[in-house]
Amino acid sequence: MTANTNRQGSGETEIDKLIKGMRPKLNEGEYVFVTVENIDVIDRKDTICEFKESEGTTIIITRKKADELKLSYQYLASWITLMIHSSLEAVGLTALFSTVLAKNNISCNVVAGYYHDHIFVDSKDATKAMEVLTQLAREYN
Repeated sequence: MTANTNRQGSGETEIDKLIKGMRPKLNEGEYVFVTVENIDVIDRKDTICEFKESEGTTIIITRKKADELKLSYQYLASWITLMIHSSLEAVGLTALFSTVLAKNNISCNVVAGYYHDHIFVDSKDATKAMEVLTQLAREYN
């Protein structure tokens, strides 16, 4: 098996450029976090993300699909993607945006993908989170 090579470079590491260029995008839909003991019962094409923990596998999935599969959840989230290609080695981006969100009483759950950072916020806070993140980017421009 060969590793995939990144044809677009390894991403931005400079914090000022990361904040200036983050361009938050609110993805359509409602998302939930659920835990399953046996991930094999979930079609992988339906999951947004999964993480294996000792107690079970946590998955992020659309609310619609979770309801279809009769999966229980407590947290209804909106998904925001920061559109800048951030390096996995970048220092400070998560700390900066999570602090600003926290100062606005918005909790966030962060998933770092290879290309982008993804923020899940309570659905009731989605509009406010977008405003806060957009304002943060403006302050660095």
